[in-house]
Amino acid sequence: MKIKLLSVVSFLILAGSCSKHQKIEINNQELLENIQILSSDSLGGRAFSKPGNYKAQKFIIDKFRKLGLESITEKEYLQEFNYTFKGKKRQEVFPIKKPKENFSNVLDTIVTGGNIIGKIKGLTNKTIVITAHFDHLGVKNGRIYNGADDNASGVAALFSIAEYFKSKPPKHNLIITALDAKEIGSLGAEYFLKNYADKENISLNINLDMIAHSDYDPELFAAGLFLYPDLRDPLEEAKSDKITLLFGHDDPEHKEQSDWTFSSDHKVFHKEKIPFIYFGVPDHKDYHRSTDTYATINPDFYIEAVTTIIRAIENLDEYLND
Repeated sequence: MKIKLLSVVSFLILAGSCSKHQKIEINNQELLENIQILSSDSLGGRAFSKPGNYKAQKFIIDKFRKLGLESITEKEYLQEFNYTFKGKKRQEVFPIKKPKENFSNVLDTIVTGGNIIGKIKGLTNKTIVITAHFDHLGVKNGRIYNGADDNASGVAALFSIAEYFKSKPPKHNLIITALDAKEIGSLGAEYFLKNYADKENISLNINLDMIAHSDYDPELFAAGLFLYPDLRDPLEEAKSDKITLLFGHDDPEHKEQSDWTFSSDHKVFHKEKIPFIYFGVPDHKDYHRSTDTYATINPDFYIEAVTTIIRAIENLDEYLND
């Protein structure tokens, strides 16, 4: 997909429109409550196909319903898909102390995952898909891997984004998508895009994965501009004076930075030549550890990161509609 170059005239129009939307107001308390719920022990780390994951699905569906998002799936907001654990006995996938049946001869186990999808109708037929995965690592060696930053932070942000744009209708359709099974290979993202009926009208994927934890300098990265440089100006206009929005982690020849191009669900869109912007933070001391809890996120940073992302979406919605 080609993104047209921003002309001087359109840039001035964009800059003027951005100045009208600099004040982003969200419910900070609800944002923090939602990340706390999603990363609570009661969801057991939200591992794919485990009970805590299904509880998370129900919670997200309930939030989408209360927000009044349009459902575009056969089941209300839920897009189910099956996955086969090859060469796995059932008790390896679903451990139980005293199996009532003999599964010793069962080598494949089929489980069901589910994406949660809602829509905000825009003024055109073009679409921006906003994604965040809700699965995490579950329980290991008796410890719950709560995944507060990875990625309860991204999913809770989806609710704030949806609430904001419900009252300020965008130019593009916004497909708000909580994706399953990222941690085992972005299966949910692959299923979503493969089955999305209007793929040719997707202008952009905005992926949120780890946006709540910055212990030292308050830095949030937007990756993707090395590949899609024409998106720089709308992101420049989104910068905050409270946190630093940086661009990078997308150049494979940049030896001082890891390349995030294929590190999360945006890779599925990129492989289909759909532009992406990936918001995230570098790996930190709690990444993929049981210490990634609500207590170790940085609330003030998180709130400002979410408002910065909303401002970026607003700017990109204007720019890509020109």
